[in-house]
Amino acid sequence: MAKKPRFLTFLVVAVGLIAGLFIVGLIWASALDIPDFESFESRKVIQSTKIYDRTGQVLLYDVHGNIKRTNVALEEIPPNVKNATVAIEDTGFYNHIGISFSSIIRAFLANIKSGGISQGGSTITQQLVKNTFLTPEQTVSRKIKELVLALKVERVFSKDKILELYLNEIPYGASNYGVEAASESFFNKKVNELTLAEAAYLAALPKAPTYYSPYGPHRDALEERKNIILKRMLNLAYLTQEEYEQAKNEKVVFSAKGDESLKAPHFVVYIKNYLAEKYGEDFVEQGGLKVITTLDYNLQQKAETLVKKYAEENEKKFSAYNAGLVGLDPKTGQILVMVGSRDWAGESRPQGCLAGLNCKFEPKPNVTAYGKGRQPGSAFKPFVYATAFKKGFTPSTAIFDLPTEFNASCNPDGTPGPGAKAEECYHPQNYDNVFRGPITFREALAQSINVPSVKVLYLAGLKDSLETAKDMGLTTLTDESRYGLTLVLGGGEVYLLEMVNAYSVFAADGIKNPLVAILKVEDGQGKIAEEFLPRPRPALEPNIARLVNDILSDNEARAPAFGESSFLYFPERPVAVKTGTTNDYRDAWVIGYTPNFALGVWAGNNDNSSMEKKVAGFIAAPLWNAFLKEVFNPSADGTYSGLAKEEFIKPEWPDAKNLKPPLKGVWQGGQVYKIDKISKKLATKFTPPDLIEEKVLTQVHSILYWLNKNDPQGSTPPNYQDSQLALWEKPIRIWAQNQKMREQTEIDIPKELDDVHKPEYRPVVRVLSPQENMIFKPGGTIKVVTESQGHFPISQIDFFLNDVYLGSVVRPPFDFSFALSDLPASLDETILKLVVYDQVKNSTAYSQPIKIEN
Repeated sequence: MAKKPRFLTFLVVAVGLIAGLFIVGLIWASALDIPDFESFESRKVIQSTKIYDRTGQVLLYDVHGNIKRTNVALEEIPPNVKNATVAIEDTGFYNHIGISFSSIIRAFLANIKSGGISQGGSTITQQLVKNTFLTPEQTVSRKIKELVLALKVERVFSKDKILELYLNEIPYGASNYGVEAASESFFNKKVNELTLAEAAYLAALPKAPTYYSPYGPHRDALEERKNIILKRMLNLAYLTQEEYEQAKNEKVVFSAKGDESLKAPHFVVYIKNYLAEKYGEDFVEQGGLKVITTLDYNLQQKAETLVKKYAEENEKKFSAYNAGLVGLDPKTGQILVMVGSRDWAGESRPQGCLAGLNCKFEPKPNVTAYGKGRQPGSAFKPFVYATAFKKGFTPSTAIFDLPTEFNASCNPDGTPGPGAKAEECYHPQNYDNVFRGPITFREALAQSINVPSVKVLYLAGLKDSLETAKDMGLTTLTDESRYGLTLVLGGGEVYLLEMVNAYSVFAADGIKNPLVAILKVEDGQGKIAEEFLPRPRPALEPNIARLVNDILSDNEARAPAFGESSFLYFPERPVAVKTGTTNDYRDAWVIGYTPNFALGVWAGNNDNSSMEKKVAGFIAAPLWNAFLKEVFNPSADGTYSGLAKEEFIKPEWPDAKNLKPPLKGVWQGGQVYKIDKISKKLATKFTPPDLIEEKVLTQVHSILYWLNKNDPQGSTPPNYQDSQLALWEKPIRIWAQNQKMREQTEIDIPKELDDVHKPEYRPVVRVLSPQENMIFKPGGTIKVVTESQGHFPISQIDFFLNDVYLGSVVRPPFDFSFALSDLPASLDETILKLVVYDQVKNSTAYSQPIKIEN
C-alpha cells in the first residue's frame, strides 16, 4: 500500500522540477532573439562533417559540400505532402503554441526510465528551430533554448509559414534540404507532381535521413514507416480507404540520380550509416566531424573501374547484370576497398523495374553489406572442412564421391520410403555431373565437389559448423532449424563483406579481427571521439587455419576441376581461394586471400534471377584475378608500390602411424595388419621399422563403417551404428562390385611370422684396428679394419665418432679411414661406433673407445 503514495510524491516532485526548470529557462532565455533563417546554409557548410580516405588527404564526401535546396511557397506544395508530414511528425501542429506539454512530460518520464535523453517530444516548430539554429548536443540547456525559441517563432509566424519554413529547411538526406530538392533527387519530379505514396516516403525521411535512406540498408524499415504514415493519414481523415489501399500497394521507383560529389559512394554510405547509428543523425549533420576512414582510395578507383568493366561483359556473356567487390587487411580487419555495385551513377536494368522487385541491376543498394543477403554456394565449404579438422579428421581422409541419398526417410536409390514424398528426398549432384569414387578431403575441397562435401558437413555436424562460421564472423546464419545438409552448398544468406572478413581468419592464422571502417573521428573542436585500436581474438586453432590455407592454395589439387592455369592461380605467390556457385546459378562468388590481403567478388542480379549456367570460375574469377593483380603489382605511375609477398605458415601434419586407415587416405578398408616387406609375412618386434608395411584388408565400406564421426581418432564403440550408414553404404557396395574387387577376410592375412629378422640372425662385427683405448695424435688419420659375418651376407657398415656420422662402406673388406683434423678440436671422451647391416637389414651396433691427445 505504501508504493502508491511514494509514486505520487515522485510524480509531484518531477512535475515541480519540470515547472521550475521551465520557469528558470524562460527567464534565462527571454532575451534570445529569433535567428535569421537566411543564415542557415552558410552555418551548415561551416559545420559540415567531412569523410576522408586513410591518408586523410582525399576528401571522399562533404556532408554539406553539395547542398541542394529549392524554396517553394506553401501553396505549391500539394496537400498530401503537408498532411503526410503533419500526420507522422506532429498531429497537433495546428492546435499547440509551439510546444506540447503532454509530449514533454511523456518524454521526460521516458528519459528518466532510460537514464538518458531517449525521447524529445518535439513539435514541428521545435524541429525547425533545432535543425536550423541549434547545436546537436543533447543537453538540458539546449532543450530549454529550443522550447523558448519555438514559443517565440509561434508568436511571430503563422502556422502555414512555420510549416512552409519546415518543409523548405528540413534535411531529407543525400544533401537534400527541403521537400522540393528531395522530390527532384529521389523521384526526379517536382513536389507538386508527387503521388500519395511518394509523399509518404518523403515524410518518412526527416526523422532519420541516413537510416531511412532508400539507398541504404534499411529499405524494409522505410517501407514500414511509409505504411504507418498512410495509416495515420487514414485515421486523421486526410484520405479515403480507397486512396489508402491504392497508395499502400503503389510500386514506387526511386531515382538512380545521386550525389555526384561522392567518392567511393557505397563505402561513404556505409560510413554515414555507422556514424548515424553511433552518434545520432543530428551530430553527424551538424557536428563538424572529421572522419579518417580505412579506405585505400588508390585501390578503390581501380576496383570501381574493373567492377564496371567486367560487370558489363558479364551482362552480355552470362546475363549477370551486377557485381560487388570487397578487399580487407586480414591483420587488422580494416576495409581497404568496397564497391557495392557495378556503377553508383548508372541506371537500373531493365528499364521500368519496380522498386527493386524485378530489377536485374540497381545502382544504389550495396550488395556487399546490406539487404537480405545472398547464398554463398560452395564458398561456405571451408568453414565446414575447418570444423571437421577440429573434430580430428584430416585433409587426407578418404570419402566416397558417389550418388548418395541423405534423407533417412528415403531409400538409398533416392526414391521415397514409406510415408515420404519424392520432394523430401535429397541426393545432390556435382557441378559437372561426374562421380569420382574415392577421394580425399583435400581433393574434395580444392575441386569444390558437392557430394563429398555434404558428407563432410554430416561428419562435422551442422551445429558445430554454424558455430565455427559464427566465431569467424558470419552473423546472419542464426536459425539452425532453417538449415540442413544443403548448408555446405550455400543454403543460407550471407553478405560478401562478412564472408571476406571470415576468410580473413584463415589468412590471419586463426585470429579474428573485427571489421573496421574508421581510423579516427574528430569532433568540431578537434577532440578525438573515436580512434582505431586493434581488437584481435582467437577464433580458430592456428593449425586448423593452416590446413585450410594449405588446401585452398594448392593449385595442383584444384587443377583437375579448374585447370593448371586458371584465373585462380598466381604463379609468383601463394594465394588461397575458393569459388562458390549456387545450384540455381543466381550467385557467383570468388573469395581468396594471402596473409596480408583478402579479396571477395560477387556477381549476379539484384532481383535474384538466374544467370547463364556457368560456374563462378567463368563469371566472377576474371574480375577477382584482374583486381588482385592490381593489388600485387606496382602501378605504372609509381603511386602504388604493390603488396609485399608473404608466405603461409606450413601446417603440422598428424602422425600417420596413429591414424585409422580412412583418416590417412586408405579407402580400401579399415582392418589393418603389418607385414615384413621382404618375407611378406607378419611383422614382428624384430622387423626393422623401415621394412614394415601396413596392409589393409580389401573391405570397401563407408567411413561411417570404420569410425565414430564424433570421435574419429578414438576407438569406435562396440555395435556403433550411424543413422546415415545404410544410405552411404549401398552406392559404395555397388561401386565396389562394378570395380570387380575381391572382398578379403581374415583368411587373407598371413599366418606365418617374419622369419628373416630374428635375434640370432643379427650380423656380428669385430674391430681389428684400432684397438681399444689406443691413443692418437690430433692431426693424424685413423684406419678402421673390421671383421664381420652373419646369417645373411653383410651389405653395409656405417661409422660414427661420438654419434657424428663419418661415412659408410658397402663393399668388402669394409675398412674405413678418416682424418682427425676434420673433427672438433677437443674431444674429452671418444667412442668409435659401427652399425653393420646384412642384406635383409638385420643390424648390430658395436662401440669401442679410443683416445686422442689434447
